[in-house]
Amino acid sequence: MRIYEWHANCCSPVAFASNDRVLLDGMDCAGGFVRNQRTLAAAVTCSGVGLHSGQPVTITLRPAPPNTGIVFVNQNGAAANPSVVASIKHCVPTELCTAISGNGFQVKTVEHVLAALSGLEVDNVYIDVTASEVPVMDGSAAPFVRLIQSVGVISQDRKQPFLKIMAPLEVSDGSRRVRIEPSTTSRITYSIQYDHPLIKTQTYMHDCSVSAFENQIADARTFGFLHEVQALWARGLGRGGTLDNTVVLSKDGIVNTSGLRFFNEFVRHKVLDLIGDFSLLGMSVIGHIVAERSGHALHTRLVQQILDQPEKWMLLNAEPSAEGTRALPTPRLQPAVALQAS
Repeated sequence: MRIYEWHANCCSPVAFASNDRVLLDGMDCAGGFVRNQRTLAAAVTCSGVGLHSGQPVTITLRPAPPNTGIVFVNQNGAAANPSVVASIKHCVPTELCTAISGNGFQVKTVEHVLAALSGLEVDNVYIDVTASEVPVMDGSAAPFVRLIQSVGVISQDRKQPFLKIMAPLEVSDGSRRVRIEPSTTSRITYSIQYDHPLIKTQTYMHDCSVSAFENQIADARTFGFLHEVQALWARGLGRGGTLDNTVVLSKDGIVNTSGLRFFNEFVRHKVLDLIGDFSLLGMSVIGHIVAERSGHALHTRLVQQILDQPEKWMLLNAEPSAEGTRALPTPRLQPAVALQAS
């Protein structure tokens, strides 16, 4: 293949030889997908309990150099402090959350903190974690957003690549499906359907930007159903769930006296989960994601599908060098988890 350098003031690519996949430098003709990589200005810490384990946990988010990505570091008394990169090649099947594993170290329920970092366009961070699960906080990404904003975000001296979808890809499981198709912007359309009077069918369209994430998505909390609590506990799940971190639905209403943050908080939280799961791609994606009754397992299957079919996308804003471009996760097939996560 050939690399293409795209100049901002024209719509004609200038080709130069390469053995790599197609790259674009600068911006595409449709808009300004050009920015440098970003990290935190300083370290910041929070503590809470794991949603499923119920165990106390502290995490510390620390600045990381360019091209690091998001890296979880085990601080649970392990002598060598093993780490694992938040990438699809380290994603492992689990129930009702997203988990990554590598170097003998596993961490679960990573999707909310990853959504906060992705939503705020923070690319390089070390996350020290003292247990095997990220704290649930209030069940949304908002506490992590406030944590990041308390120290600020700084620009780094490397460009941030974007992956632009050039042809549709889709994965499905019965009536559940998630699809990504070409678009000039980053957009998510999500639809859910539950047999509950407060949910029924909800659809939400999210045009991805930092301000839209902060104001429309970050505060949406995870949810669950009261009649499922005993069954979850029996499977070792949801042991840290309380009315302070989960919207709990009874037969015909919600148990939480505080009410909902949005009338359609349920579908907005699904968008939040998808943003966190898609961050396992390792870079922002330019395309329109359409999800119908989907969940973590299908989200991550689509991420893997994208990497398995490089002929259906190209990179923008990547920096060719002697060492190559910023590494993409190595494609690896993984089994689907059929449960609908919320």
